[in-house]
This record gives sequence, C-alpha cells and structure tokens, in this order.
Amino acid sequence: MVEQEVVIAIEPGLQARPAAQFVQMANNYTSDIYIDKDNKRVNAKSIMGLMSLVLTKGSSIRIVVDGNDQKEALNDLVKFVEAG
Repeated sequence: MVEQEVVIAIEPGLQARPAAQFVQMANNYTSDIYIDKDNKRVNAKSIMGLMSLVLTKGSSIRIVVDGNDQKEALNDLVKFVEAG
C-alpha cells in the first residue's frame, strides 16, 4: 500500500468535469484506490463517492492505493490533482 497527502490545485477542485476525469483515470488501474478527507474514506473509482467529499481547490486530501500497479496509479493521480 502507498499513500500521499496532496493539496488540490485544480480549479474549481475535483468537481464536475475534473472529478469525472479523475474517476476515469483511477478506473484505468487494477489497484484499489481511495481518497481520505476529514476522517472520511471514499472509493476513488466512484463519482458519487468523490462528489460527496466536496473537494475544492486548496483542499488537502490523502490518496491511498493498494494493488499491483499502486506506484504508477499514485504518481499519475497525484500529478493530475496537483496540475492546477
């Protein structure tokens, strides 16, 4: 398992289109992928779960990945979130 704390730089955050792109990217990997925020954990492959966290620009989240392609998945998802 690998995990990393990141600050969302995408405007307006992981909402609507960026959230859909994030979920689509997460679904390209076989690993289990989760987002932790404020003691809540959601499946990063679920648009409804992601939207429930209200992830705005400047929010701090933890991306947690567990599986065969965990390092590649974590690197790509962190890059996406930090891209701004």
